[in-house]
Amino acid sequence: MQVTKVTQLTGHNAAIFALAEGQNERHIITGAGDGWVVEWDLDAPELGKLLAKVDRQVFSLCFLKNEQKIVAGNMDGGVHWVDLLDQNTTKNIAHHQRGVFDIQVVNGQVFTLGGDGKLSRWAIAEMRSTDSYHLANQALRCMDFCEKRQELAVGGSDGAIYLLDAATLELRHKIAAAHNNSVFSIRYSPDASYLLSGGRDALLNGWNLGKNIALISSQSAHLFTINSIAFSPDEQYFATGSRDKTVKIWNASNFELEKVLEGGRDGGHFNSVNKVFWSKHKNQLISCSDDRTCILWNVKP
Repeated sequence: MQVTKVTQLTGHNAAIFALAEGQNERHIITGAGDGWVVEWDLDAPELGKLLAKVDRQVFSLCFLKNEQKIVAGNMDGGVHWVDLLDQNTTKNIAHHQRGVFDIQVVNGQVFTLGGDGKLSRWAIAEMRSTDSYHLANQALRCMDFCEKRQELAVGGSDGAIYLLDAATLELRHKIAAAHNNSVFSIRYSPDASYLLSGGRDALLNGWNLGKNIALISSQSAHLFTINSIAFSPDEQYFATGSRDKTVKIWNASNFELEKVLEGGRDGGHFNSVNKVFWSKHKNQLISCSDDRTCILWNVKP
């Protein structure tokens, strides 16, 4: 595998915690501790475009393409709705407690996770919460939606993974003690056959999603917390980003390590890698960090 550094995106004045696709595959958006939400063009990444600024650290975000809205979660539990077509309708809603750690769009609705142990569902048109579910007595850290299974996977600071029906939010299964500590990252395989989870214990776990859910792989993948997991567009690989400052690329069929990207040797990050995102545009892998930058990587198997 050949991985080359394309460029390093600079402009944020604080750690970058959030990274997501923008208005199309060519664009990404980032959210950081400076409260800025910035759009980047992967074909001309030298200059970012400031889309919004909030008054708290941005921990999570998503872009609603059809509505041209951004939903951003902050460190204090606030949910910001930014309408790019009409800034006068922008809402800042105090909702969760102790941080909004993840945001997902599921079947035309927005879901947020909070440090209060609650999962909340939001109506996009009204930009308001319709219902909330108290899943755990500790923070909920990460989630992923599987369209094929119509299921939400949620990881918590209690070390558990919750599998929920996406429509009813009924609890289908709870994997208690999935990790020795907080579950920080979670991702369904593209074929919905297994689930990956990464924890504060630095373990990368793979879970069979058959009739009987079972652990099929567990390894000490990093030195510290695994903050993020992302699959490649061709579904053959996945990347992990960690507090140990590295990005690692793995074979999705056997969970074997293919490549390590680090600061000194590869021009990588020198602080915690908080998010990884694998764009369909030119098969570029993007990582963001506490070092206030994003790095674009070209990956050739």
